[in-house]
Amino acid sequence: MSHKASSASLPVAVIGAGPVGLAAAAHLLERGLEPIVLEAGPTVGAAIREWGHVRVFSTWKYNLDAAAVRLLERAGWAAPRPTALPYGSQIVSDYLEPLAATPELKDRIRTGAKVVAVSRQGMDKGRSQGRDDAPFLLRIQDGSGETSELLARAVIDTSGTWTTPAPLGASGLPAPGEAEARAAGLVTGPLPDVTGGGFAGRRTLVIGSGHSAANMVLDLARVARANPGTEVLWAIRAATPARAYGGGDADQLPARGQLGARLHTAVDTGAVQLLTNFHTGRLETRDGKVTVHATDGRSLTVDRVIPATGFRPDLSILSELRLDLDPAVDAPKALGPLIDPDFHSCGTVPAHGARILEQPEKDFYLAGMKSYGRAPTFLMATGYEQVRSIAAALAGDTEAADTVELELPETGVCSTSLPTEAGDAADTAGDSCCGTSAPVPVTIGFATGLQHGRTAEPASL
Repeated sequence: MSHKASSASLPVAVIGAGPVGLAAAAHLLERGLEPIVLEAGPTVGAAIREWGHVRVFSTWKYNLDAAAVRLLERAGWAAPRPTALPYGSQIVSDYLEPLAATPELKDRIRTGAKVVAVSRQGMDKGRSQGRDDAPFLLRIQDGSGETSELLARAVIDTSGTWTTPAPLGASGLPAPGEAEARAAGLVTGPLPDVTGGGFAGRRTLVIGSGHSAANMVLDLARVARANPGTEVLWAIRAATPARAYGGGDADQLPARGQLGARLHTAVDTGAVQLLTNFHTGRLETRDGKVTVHATDGRSLTVDRVIPATGFRPDLSILSELRLDLDPAVDAPKALGPLIDPDFHSCGTVPAHGARILEQPEKDFYLAGMKSYGRAPTFLMATGYEQVRSIAAALAGDTEAADTVELELPETGVCSTSLPTEAGDAADTAGDSCCGTSAPVPVTIGFATGLQHGRTAEPASL
């Protein structure tokens, strides 16, 4: 039997059972294709559960996929209010869990199935003859460490970037002493629940200038108001926090615009101590505290460091595939220049699908947050449109795959008019944000647009 004949009967492997992965499965089913979803964690939405205490600032309207909703509605699901701002835990309990339990998906999801490698059956990266017709081979590791293999006709990697946060070091490498500080628990994981104890009455340093950092800083400021002796320090590499302050009233997602305004107030009132031009050189652990040494000689001794320095895609599992990625952000090459945060922070990324995301490795796609590589400008709705187009492409419907439309709210601030990390000002492209009036995506933190705080107190971030 030829590779082509055998591949046609195989499933499409979807790596990751988060929102975009499950949406991919729903779209594949609508196209008459057989999906198998492989999730490393013990449950669907495993990564989101780790930041379940976080409230997103994109409403339910932007967090639901159309094909997934059609599956849910057939099962009698009641949609949440589209203008409500869900917590991560609600996205899991009110959307992902019911979706995974639908008759169409429940037997097509394997949890505790970590994909550790993807290749082509019977050939390594260097072999070309017959490559496009050979099935993909996925090596999978279960919770006990046992490995198995799965053949697939196509692969959509929606595994995200949550498990590979960027290091603190200014050169893109872990700073000397960083591993020891992490092992001692003095450097936390990303997005810890600072209101849950362990930070009151202590001195905490947040490093990073994105929305995740802003959320951490504001939550700590709230802890400090209720607990005298709590100190909040915020270090950024840039010369100014203008990008973190955002677009304010011009932001079309009000909760996100308010975030920057509250951050500005916290710094101006002295509730938060801001350190600019701070490049982490090394960390030193001693007597239950950690001293962070900047490359310019400044030093800070604190009880905890919260790293909010972004995330990176894990590309190691794809080393036997032929990929063409942007050299700066590790995104598909055609997408990279559109999302590079040094040049874009708002509504400049056009709707895109399979044609932008396709790789030299035929029928392999990066989608969801992982498709954005190191760039933070991602919204769930962007991922949903990606996988709708990919499913159409895999089904042979080129016209539907190429017809992509997505209207998302602008941030009201564009990085092309802000100083860069090196402190240099770039030219403004025009009167509109980044000089475009086309339908655009939005800058929203590492995954969905994150907002800390409680529903009854949306302003206390």
